[in-house]
Amino acid sequence: MKKGLICLLLIVEGVFVHVSSQEFVWRAGVYNFFENAEFAKSNVQIPQTMAGVHLAPEIGLQWNENHRFFAGFDAMHEYGSDKVVGFFDPIVYYEFSGERFRFYAGAFQRKLALDKYPRMFFQDSIQNYRPTVNGIFWEYYSDKNYMNVWLDWVSRQTHTRREAFLLGWSGRYNLNVFYGQHFGYMLHFAHTMNPETPEGLHDNILMLTSLGIDLSSKTNFEKLEVNAGWAVGLERDRGMREWHRPQGLLSEIIVEYKGLEFYNTCYKGGGQQIFRNDHGSELYWGDPMYRTKKYNRTDLSIRFYKSDVVNLKLTWSLHFAEQTMYHSQLFHATFALDNLKKKGQQKYQYIWDNWVR
Repeated sequence: MKKGLICLLLIVEGVFVHVSSQEFVWRAGVYNFFENAEFAKSNVQIPQTMAGVHLAPEIGLQWNENHRFFAGFDAMHEYGSDKVVGFFDPIVYYEFSGERFRFYAGAFQRKLALDKYPRMFFQDSIQNYRPTVNGIFWEYYSDKNYMNVWLDWVSRQTHTRREAFLLGWSGRYNLNVFYGQHFGYMLHFAHTMNPETPEGLHDNILMLTSLGIDLSSKTNFEKLEVNAGWAVGLERDRGMREWHRPQGLLSEIIVEYKGLEFYNTCYKGGGQQIFRNDHGSELYWGDPMYRTKKYNRTDLSIRFYKSDVVNLKLTWSLHFAEQTMYHSQLFHATFALDNLKKKGQQKYQYIWDNWVR
């Protein structure tokens, strides 16, 4: 009995020490966005105005410095809507943050993991209307070098909804001022539950491998970077048993100096998103402008203010495609607070406008 009592006391002491070592942590962000897209008479894009505000509070526990658990939500109100909350996404996830690895599992903010992907993979509105990932993300990193894999389950199968998930991978390796990078994902788009008529299963694979040079560290520019690479799409409707392989050259130029930013992307090659007329944004998350064989986008931006708490950015975009020049205007205002820095941890920033890139 004495030995049993001693063991029980040791277990209670261990649990008490573990619980007392936990720390309360929190994050809270407010994100305002406005995007006016002027694509009148375009055959691949629609003219529209999107505007709204996100409220994204999170509370959690941290233990052993590397482990955190968060719970919260992302609620979005669209400007002009009669609904108080137009879209609501729960946030519940586990986070591991080490010296070389980071890992997320659950429902977490998309910008935490996928903010580096080009618009060919995720168009601007994805962050506005689908701000969370439901799945897992694992990454190894060292300075600017990284490699990751991730899974996002985007639609559960029902009698009215198809089963769909995204499986992705990306990485970058730097050698002095030179670098190579790769982005890729596959969207699996299955059928509904017990469909009355046959529905084709789709596989949508997109990959981009590019080489570049980054001179930011050698100059007074905040960003000075050029890269070019080859984009390859692999698409099929399994019922038709035919692979489509649209591919082309994609280049980027990025320059930022004292709050002024020039960002140019140019694509030339085969038109992507073969089945978009059949399944739209359910199957494709990238910018529809890449359906054209020649597309150039120039972003001219002014960053009015940037800090750990406030970030204000205005962008005027020129789109050259279909032998026409289109316009769009984007404004992002971000306000973010957390208590992680006070505890000696890496500052978490809601840099939502990285998604504009």
